[in-house]
Formats: sequence, C-alpha cells, structure tokens
Amino acid sequence: QLTDLLQQYATAFRDPMMLQPPEWFKAFIYCEAFLQLPFFPIAAYAFLKGGCRWIRTPAIIYSTHVATTLFAILAHILFHDFSKSELAGPRSLRERLTLLSIYLPYLLIPLLLLFTMLCNPHYKHVEKRKRK
Repeated sequence: QLTDLLQQYATAFRDPMMLQPPEWFKAFIYCEAFLQLPFFPIAAYAFLKGGCRWIRTPAIIYSTHVATTLFAILAHILFHDFSKSELAGPRSLRERLTLLSIYLPYLLIPLLLLFTMLCNPHYKHVEKRKRK
C-alpha cells in the first residue's frame, strides 16, 4: 500500500515532514496540488511541441515558486531541532545531508528551467519594431 511505502520512506530517511507536515509544509503541498501539477501537462505540451515561446512566463513563475519553497524546506532540514519532534527526524549531519539530497533535485530542476528561460536565446523576448 502507499501508506506503508510512505511510512517506510519516512523511517528510512528520517523525514517526519512526510508523516506530520508542519502547517507551512501543508501550504506548500496545496500549492503543489493546485498550481504546480496543472502546469505539468501545459509545459509538457509546450516543450514536446517545440517553438512555444509563450511557455517562458509560466515557466519562470513555476520555477521561481518551486525554488522559493525548496529553499524553506532545505533550511528546515538543515537547521530545525528535530529532537523535539514526535517522529524521528535526522539526528546527525550525515542524516540531514542524506535527507537534503532527496529534496535537492526538486530545487535543481526548477533552477535549470529558470536558467533556460532567462538565458536561452530561443525563449528571450524579441521586440518587434515598426517600420517607418
């Protein structure tokens, strides 16, 4: 079952946020469900079709939103005192870094997307000038 899999993950990687998410983490989950997930099929269409420059602005919004939420999550993993948590959290620096490595791709991929949207000449806005 999925709940057993979630329990195994949370135990193996000492991730109490998955079993008892703090309120701020729940807010991120709702943002993911209602903002990020609808973006995926739209972005998949735009990138698979190719040549869709209109995806630039939604991709910039998506990637900056995800990166911002991940900075908060990664800071929580690195600096939170998990000794006061009901569920087992990371105790050592090694356990914190292991948990951090699980979340890190969720930061790196949006940053790569943001970099692509901002720096790739294909997605840069080309201003059309009127001829006189």
